[in-house]
Amino acid sequence: MRHLFCAVTLLAGLILLLAAPAPALAGMNVFACEPEWASLAEEVGGDLVDTFAATNASQDPHYIRARPSLIAKMRKADLVICSGASLEIGWLPVLFQKAGNARAQPGGAGYLMAAEVVPVLEKPDTIDRSMGDVHPEGNPHVHLNPHNILLVAGELTNRLKTLDPSHADHYQTRYEKFAANWQQSISRWEASAANLKGKGIITHHSAWSYLIDWLGLDLVNTLEPKPGIPASTGHLESLLQQVRETPVLAIVRSPYAPDKASEWLSAKSGIPAVVLPYTIGGEAGVTDLFDLFDRSINHLTEISDGKR
Repeated sequence: MRHLFCAVTLLAGLILLLAAPAPALAGMNVFACEPEWASLAEEVGGDLVDTFAATNASQDPHYIRARPSLIAKMRKADLVICSGASLEIGWLPVLFQKAGNARAQPGGAGYLMAAEVVPVLEKPDTIDRSMGDVHPEGNPHVHLNPHNILLVAGELTNRLKTLDPSHADHYQTRYEKFAANWQQSISRWEASAANLKGKGIITHHSAWSYLIDWLGLDLVNTLEPKPGIPASTGHLESLLQQVRETPVLAIVRSPYAPDKASEWLSAKSGIPAVVLPYTIGGEAGVTDLFDLFDRSINHLTEISDGKR
């Protein structure tokens, strides 16, 4: 009887052991400067990455304070992924210096700048302070062309496989699934946006250059007379005269851009002013990269089709 009791007890213990939740897998800590790169890391890494975004959609990524909480996150990072091209020049070097994290220093596998793996637009031949907030490496807002997202995804996959080789197959499988879905989505977006080609657009800042280039839109002008310089009354009056002579589809700004200039020009000209999400969280319901492009294309095509 005692042997039977022991057998039953052992069986019960095994059942409880098998039913217990599996221990969490050790994750790679990914520090993303912007939400779009945090989202991409989650697409490729899945449950093997623990991502943190240093900024959100309501913040201009040019101007972030190197807070102690960011330093603490940087200190734990296995991989840092940012836009690069000096977008984060005012705060990222400070984080690196104060965090003292040898795993994610420039030049290593744990340091990935998106602008270093994609074609960069608007590289100036010369640069001086009179030009405004111009980046010497070119326009850093590379994520708004979905073809660039795919290039960065490939490089991110390689970095994760290098840093965490025991899970290389996991990262490769997830990348291939993402890439297939992303390619299909690009084809769908380009078909939906075909009628936007050649349409004029005014933007608040040069943050939209990659979206404009991808969709074949025509940048008529920007609300900022020079990058980072607020619109003056004289510049706005000049824009008003320009849009009376040049067809413009929309006046576009990001969630973090001030609205005064775009709303003034819209009221005076009748041209719709629209806030595009720009990044993850830039609009309710934009929770991943697919949502980001879905909503951006929908906003522009609805304006083009006269639905708003």
